[in-house]
Amino acid sequence: MQRVKPGPGQESVWDYPRPPRLEPSRRHIVIEFARQVIADTHSALRVLETSHPPVYYLPWDDVRTEVLTPSRLRTYCEFKGVAAYWSLQLGSITSENAAWYYPQPTARFAAL
Repeated sequence: MQRVKPGPGQESVWDYPRPPRLEPSRRHIVIEFARQVIADTHSALRVLETSHPPVYYLPWDDVRTEVLTPSRLRTYCEFKGVAAYWSLQLGSITSENAAWYYPQPTARFAAL
């Protein structure tokens, strides 16, 4: 398989570093669920890791936290630490494990 060279203004996941890089995002991020805005921020951070699409992390104050409930799911990232998950509920519509965060991230990713 031949690598496709990114066009102007595009990025390639194969150019992202390992270990991952954390950087501020200049994008306006809006997250909707069931046609309702769940989060809206101009202050997101993004994590860039080889072969992965960018992952955006939003400030807690920019998220409608009243629609989130803690999940039992935990996963481990060798770079960021243990992730805890949230499920999202709006009325009768639920999305299990819809979001995650790092309660005690590693020093390199403390901003998360």
